[in-house]
Amino acid sequence: MTVPTGRARLTVDDLPVRPELRGKSPYGAPQLDVPVRLNTNENPYPLPEELVGRIAERVTEAARGLNRYPDRDALELRAALARYLTATTGHPVATESVWAANGSNEVLQQLLQAFGGPGRTALGFEPSYSMHGLIARGTGTSWVAAGRGADFELDAGTARRAIAEHRPDVVFVCTPNNPTGTAVPAETVLAVHDAAQQVRPTLVVVDEAYVEFSHGTSLLPLIEGRPNLVVSRTMSKAFGAAGLRLGYLAAHPAVVEAVQLVRLPYHLSAVTQATALAALEHTDTLLRYVDRLRAERDRLVVELRAAGCEVTDSDANFVQFGNFDGPGGAAEVWRLLLDHGVLVRDNGVPGRLRVTAGTPEENDAFLDAVRAVMKEYDR
Repeated sequence: MTVPTGRARLTVDDLPVRPELRGKSPYGAPQLDVPVRLNTNENPYPLPEELVGRIAERVTEAARGLNRYPDRDALELRAALARYLTATTGHPVATESVWAANGSNEVLQQLLQAFGGPGRTALGFEPSYSMHGLIARGTGTSWVAAGRGADFELDAGTARRAIAEHRPDVVFVCTPNNPTGTAVPAETVLAVHDAAQQVRPTLVVVDEAYVEFSHGTSLLPLIEGRPNLVVSRTMSKAFGAAGLRLGYLAAHPAVVEAVQLVRLPYHLSAVTQATALAALEHTDTLLRYVDRLRAERDRLVVELRAAGCEVTDSDANFVQFGNFDGPGGAAEVWRLLLDHGVLVRDNGVPGRLRVTAGTPEENDAFLDAVRAVMKEYDR
């Protein structure tokens, strides 16, 4: 390797980085200052003042002890998360079956550090959450992408064949799936799990980041009697706490013990734990916003179809729409919407874009922009 000298610009590929990272781009949606931002699946409603005040109280209390390390195992927070899961799913969850980290991405990273790694393979069904593959590569885990059906649903037969062919060590199932919004039925997840265990003991991770927006139920009860099945969750979406960075999992206690082998010491700050505990005290208030967003999501589906778009049925807080197969494709429509002051997401799914359900006013602005763009695009 020749390292550039003088004023030549040094790039990542000029450094001795791992081969699988060469030529890659970091994950991230565009962060643009536009009137309507509907591209990152955030909850558009600010936290209520009552909760903001409670966060201030808890953080102030935590600040008095910042000279000491935080609770390394976050026991109080994990107990609160266990109570939340028990109350909302009807399935009893114990503290020792819950683990928390800095966003669900860190949860997934810790799982791959413990169960993936060099010489091991992770498998997912794309299009899906792109961070599954990125985190796999970041942990030295080989990544295999299997496909979905023409309607973006996960077919059990296709999944079984992919598992038999690639013999993965870790399998990801995202439900509701990002970016399509489609939910995966329990029987399909069970088929994936059972097929994976026939190959070898294989970890199956059910990513439920958007499950609170689903009309269905959580698959968390499926972990009973299945020590290799994990459910991953986040407080970023339904709780409206994307800036908190708090994710968690529910699984057999042995899985929690496994991720503790790879987690960094004191990984979850006292301030993060205090803020999350305050949010969990206001679960009922926060989840009331979910009903509003479900209604807005369903309105987007109806209006987008009326505007002439193809729309994938969604159980999440976003909608995938298209099919833009004309000149410029989805990228051109994305740019035209941006010209109208509306930012949506181009996830790379051919001919399709994704929009987050925002406030009624934001959604009105988006729909007006779509109608105008459909005329400009000559659809």
